[in-house]
Amino acid sequence: MDAQQFLAEFGHVVGAPGGVQCLREMIYNLAITGDLTRQLPDDGDAQTLLQNIEFKRQSLIQSKQFKRTAKFESEPLLVPDNITLPTSWCWTRLLDIGEISPRNEAQDDDPAAFIPMSGIPQLHNGNLVIEARTWGEIKKGFTHFANGDVVVAKITPCFENGKAAVISGLDNPQGIGAGTTELHVFRAIHPEVLSTYVYIFLQSPFFTVEGESNMTGTAGQKRLPTEYFATRAFPLPPFVEQVRIVAKVDELMALCDKLETQQKDRKHLQTLARKSVVAAFERVSSPNELQNCWSRLSNEINVLFGKSLDVIDLREVILELAALGKLSEFSLSDTPATVLIEESVASKRKRIADGDIKIKKASATDVSEQEIPVPKHWVKASLDDLFQFIDYRGKTPIKTNAGVVLVTAKNVRPGVLVSNPIEYISEQSYKAWMTRGFPHEGDLLITTEAPLGNIARINSKPNFALAQRVIDLQPFAEINTTFFMYFMMSPSFQKVLLENSTGMTAKGIKAAKLKQLMVSVPPREEQDRIVQRVEKLLEVCGTLEAQLDLAHSTASKLAKAAIATITGIRNEEKEEALKTPKTELISNLRLANNPNIKEQAPLAAILARHHNEMSAGDLWQRYGGEIDAFYAQLKQEVGKGWIAEPAIAEMRETEAG
Repeated sequence: MDAQQFLAEFGHVVGAPGGVQCLREMIYNLAITGDLTRQLPDDGDAQTLLQNIEFKRQSLIQSKQFKRTAKFESEPLLVPDNITLPTSWCWTRLLDIGEISPRNEAQDDDPAAFIPMSGIPQLHNGNLVIEARTWGEIKKGFTHFANGDVVVAKITPCFENGKAAVISGLDNPQGIGAGTTELHVFRAIHPEVLSTYVYIFLQSPFFTVEGESNMTGTAGQKRLPTEYFATRAFPLPPFVEQVRIVAKVDELMALCDKLETQQKDRKHLQTLARKSVVAAFERVSSPNELQNCWSRLSNEINVLFGKSLDVIDLREVILELAALGKLSEFSLSDTPATVLIEESVASKRKRIADGDIKIKKASATDVSEQEIPVPKHWVKASLDDLFQFIDYRGKTPIKTNAGVVLVTAKNVRPGVLVSNPIEYISEQSYKAWMTRGFPHEGDLLITTEAPLGNIARINSKPNFALAQRVIDLQPFAEINTTFFMYFMMSPSFQKVLLENSTGMTAKGIKAAKLKQLMVSVPPREEQDRIVQRVEKLLEVCGTLEAQLDLAHSTASKLAKAAIATITGIRNEEKEEALKTPKTELISNLRLANNPNIKEQAPLAAILARHHNEMSAGDLWQRYGGEIDAFYAQLKQEVGKGWIAEPAIAEMRETEAG
């Protein structure tokens, strides 16, 4: 890609996720390879500058004013073979033109400055956060620096995040300071080596990309070695050109800042527009208005949704429409909801008579209710009249390494039970717990604290115990519990739940108060119709999320490839690029764990709506899109444990494409 083609694709590059950052990296790299500014005959020659620096360095060494990095001085200068510098430039190393990890000398009671890692900026020429100290407080155990020094973070992830700075603003007579030990420091020894130019070098992909691959240590504690920092080939231009380079980089970085501001403003407007369209759904009063809203959404979907997280708004409005009765219609053939309530109350009374439910004297509790408008043929009922509450009230059993799975509040996500984290209790503890009642397939689980109000349906025969703060809601009558799961996940019911909770940081609700909360009950047949429509719409959401993720991934790769082609520096992906397998799935794919309803798992969502299993071919057809995209999504969902990994025997070889 040449400069002309890059300019033609500029909008796509900077509009991609991380596109402006890629642009910044390109600017840094062009700056330190002589491609950002013109070379002028009057600029002089960097070789002469290098000789003057060496003369100054030897003078400082003789007068013992220079801290040498002797163990690295004998290392050869490794000049890259893929970069050709302008004839007026030359290659050198930081240790040859300045001091590495310099030390300051001052009295203990002299004023000084302290900068923690949090005070080192990530933005170009960002502000330092400086604390006033005395030199005696910080001279030992910290990294020394002074005004004019250049620092760069050496520990992960600070190095990868671009934490670096030219030290300035140390407002004390000597202009000295100290700070986090996780810094490399460079101090120029000649006035014609600009610290700001060295900073640009340290931010360039030429330095950072190979720097990352040279880091040593364990994960989370990797560090950039001093050897790499001190000996990495450094492109030195004449002083006058350094000045022009710094000015041009500052100018272009300011333009990048404007681009980012414009992108944020555009995203803000996009959010407002999306929320406006979504809010219109809640105001519909007729099927015609609802159809108009869907048409508007469909026509403007590319404008309203920029990333997969934006789809959360749409998911919430779907649940709200279901709770308000706007996804269904009245049918004379439906059994009245009042009959369903009567059946539920009768079943409850029988369980009480049989001793399955112990009646306790209810304590008086004030319940804050928000009126949720619903169709006239729906009725209101308390959770207590619809569900038997089964929970574990004793002391939590001792955890074991194996045994019966213990479902905690962490396992209950909105709309789904997840397997991580996995905890166990002994079979003996489980048998004692079973005397209190135990879940059945189709029951709902709700969390009462930390987090509050996560609701999931048990979709298979359960073999687990419940921890505290998780209540099993077991229906008294034949109702569609999936409908009530969606109803209680709706924003309106979640608001009621929150208004009836207590606590400052960790909100919680007592079972006695939860029992009194009212839910809307449509006829049984209508519950089924609502669930079918909700799940179809949520399937559309999952597909949209997958498409947005794929579009973002493709755009990001385009931006990186474009920059890499121009700069010649390729930042290789950590993982291998996914290729369409040379095998073809010939058996069924099976759901392993239901993902959170807010997770981007369109394939798992499709499986969940088709009895948790279907052929790979059918799943691909329902997913839509290219086969490569399907395999990429499948790999992701298998990796996260949502879809069971197919056995080798369930594949067959295909012709290489």
